[in-house]
Amino acid sequence: MLRTRILSALVLAPLALAAIWFGSPWFTLLAALAGAIMGWEWARIVTDRFGKAGFALSVLAAAAAVLAQIEPAFAFLVLALAVAGGYSLGREQRDWLGLGAFYIILPVIALVWLRNLEGGLETVLWLMLLVWATDTGAYFAGRTIGGPRLAPRISPKKTWAGLIGGMLSAALVGAAVAAFWNLSVIVLVAVSALLAVVAQLGDLGESGVKRHFGVKDSSAIIPGHGGVLDRVDGIMPVAVVVAVVVLVMGGGVLQWH
Repeated sequence: MLRTRILSALVLAPLALAAIWFGSPWFTLLAALAGAIMGWEWARIVTDRFGKAGFALSVLAAAAAVLAQIEPAFAFLVLALAVAGGYSLGREQRDWLGLGAFYIILPVIALVWLRNLEGGLETVLWLMLLVWATDTGAYFAGRTIGGPRLAPRISPKKTWAGLIGGMLSAALVGAAVAAFWNLSVIVLVAVSALLAVVAQLGDLGESGVKRHFGVKDSSAIIPGHGGVLDRVDGIMPVAVVVAVVVLVMGGGVLQWH
């Protein structure tokens, strides 16, 4: 399984990095594709099938990514429409579609918006690298050290050692980014470590949803990793938090001196 995970990462990571590097339209198209697949996966999890509601969620998620490139205000209108449409269906499982619309579309908008900012390339690269480092550090620290479980009722394999390993790995990414771009090491290390916690909470949140519906993986589209939701569950909340921080700070990571 580890070998399969590594091989999949070696294929997908360069594609993601290339899309981030070249920006529009490639990154927008990647976000739209990911949003559409996540809509499909979410519908399969909460309704056990992909019907009209799931198709609508996929289309709206992809549309929000494209509109975030053109005019973010329109993308938020799509988000509101998707959330309202999901909750209007009225059945318990279908109500989860409204939550799914918010959970999927808001991070998609945040990522496209961040990449389009001045300094967006550096900000999104840092964001992705710290989440990937968190996942890697948590995985190996958890397997190597073990110890007390972090949230056994939600995700039995996650440990406190894994969380700390993920935070340390993200902090190292923050230090490297700060050194490379001559930024404040203290700020980047602290923010990166805190965002590692956010990433782990995102992972636990998705695990909780899957456990609630008795699903092991969101899909099997990525060998060794499961589905797109399984792969980006940490990126999604981090993207939203970083977007809020950027709004407050008035600029991307290059402005954080």
